[in-house]
Amino acid sequence: MFGLFTSPSGGNSNHAPAKAGQVAEGIHAVLGTLLAAPPAEGQAEAQFGCGCFWGAEKGFWRLPGVVSTAVGYAGGQLASPSYEQVCSGRSGHAEVVRVVWDTARVSFADLLKLFWECHDPTQGNRQGNDRGSQYRSAIFVDDPALLALAEASRTAYQAALEAAGAGKITTEIGSGRRFHFAEPYHQQYLAKPGSRPYCSAQPTGVTLGPFPGGTYLLPAGVWESYDWAIPHCVLRGDNAPIALV
Repeated sequence: MFGLFTSPSGGNSNHAPAKAGQVAEGIHAVLGTLLAAPPAEGQAEAQFGCGCFWGAEKGFWRLPGVVSTAVGYAGGQLASPSYEQVCSGRSGHAEVVRVVWDTARVSFADLLKLFWECHDPTQGNRQGNDRGSQYRSAIFVDDPALLALAEASRTAYQAALEAAGAGKITTEIGSGRRFHFAEPYHQQYLAKPGSRPYCSAQPTGVTLGPFPGGTYLLPAGVWESYDWAIPHCVLRGDNAPIALV
């Protein structure tokens, strides 16, 4: 899986010690799992950039079968980027969500469906009113099989967008992108008391259907919890994971 995962527990970490220690000891505010734990047997991980990572993370942690999520930075040049450096646009990083999931309960195809549908992947270096390369659409995954699925899903979603009269996908898909944990106050931000309800994502309303190699595991009813016709619907949803009936 992610060989370039930046451990926040010291040793090979590129983080400032204070931030690294806080994240290493962190527990997911909703799922109760360790933020920094590497995937266990039967689990996998990927990174998704969908604009501001606050709303994107909540969308992913609600999916049944997701073990943990964390927000951070990937795809840039600096060895240890801060939020301010990423927001300046000079570091080259994108705001991303690291997702670890149970492969027996939720598939990469399910995650890709949420990814494509939860934002507008045609907007280039922006998402809604948020502008800058840090808000670009991106999928980073090191497993070659999962990388191929991501590319196949992009082809299928591009066809669906064209049928709907939408534009060309600008999503960056790649591997070997080091993940840097964002500052502790960003983690599960929307689930914390006093958070400012904000999500820049602008879904197109176009759904991802079947695509070569993609096998969906989640029942259709799960997607009823996301209504992309409602602006920022992620903010209106409950914080708890979606329950399977």
